[in-house]
Amino acid sequence: MDVAGKKAIIFGGTSGIGLAAAKQLAELGAQVIAVSRNPEKAGDVPAGITLKKCDVLDREALQAFFEACAPYDILVNAATGGKRALGPFLEMDMDGYQASFAKLWGYANVVRYGAGQLADDGCIVLVSGAPARKTRPGQVALGSVGGAVEALVRGITRELAPKRINVVSPGVIDTPMIPKQGQERAEYYAKTTAGNIIPRAGTPDEVAMGILFVIQNDFVTGTTVDVDGGLLLS
Repeated sequence: MDVAGKKAIIFGGTSGIGLAAAKQLAELGAQVIAVSRNPEKAGDVPAGITLKKCDVLDREALQAFFEACAPYDILVNAATGGKRALGPFLEMDMDGYQASFAKLWGYANVVRYGAGQLADDGCIVLVSGAPARKTRPGQVALGSVGGAVEALVRGITRELAPKRINVVSPGVIDTPMIPKQGQERAEYYAKTTAGNIIPRAGTPDEVAMGILFVIQNDFVTGTTVDVDGGLLLS
């Protein structure tokens, strides 16, 4: 796919990985709509990006949003889903564990209500995470949700054809989701990536390059692309 002149909708497109993908697509000439519940957090964005507000868990609002934006060629969901439960499963608050699946429901809603008006040669990209296939202690909620996202994509790929759908799975990425600052932030990322083959945190731009790859390569569908510094092999 030559993305120049294409219309792209990116949920979670106002910060972190989603914003990086929005900027890269805009630089290549795409018309990008970056969407989140709080679009003002994106700050100033370059030409080619329009900021919109929508909650992926509000199905009626989401359907109206897609109708207003149609037609479009690229659909990306990099939204985090909000709160995520962490810690040992046998000590976990089950309401928190259940709430972690808001990410899955948001992704499912976007695909369910957005795929119909996507161009036949269009592409959908969802973002999971390395815990889907390498769940470390305390990450059972992350692993469960990420695994469900990847299973969703594998299950519906044939239904969506000739439209394509893929997953990009990041490892440890330096994004605004981590509130730590300064030396504490540096030490956190050094500790969490020490065993990686590439022993550092990735950047949102590096993950966005993975998103661009599955968008632009017309021979890729129903698969997961890892951008994780070798975490799965560590």
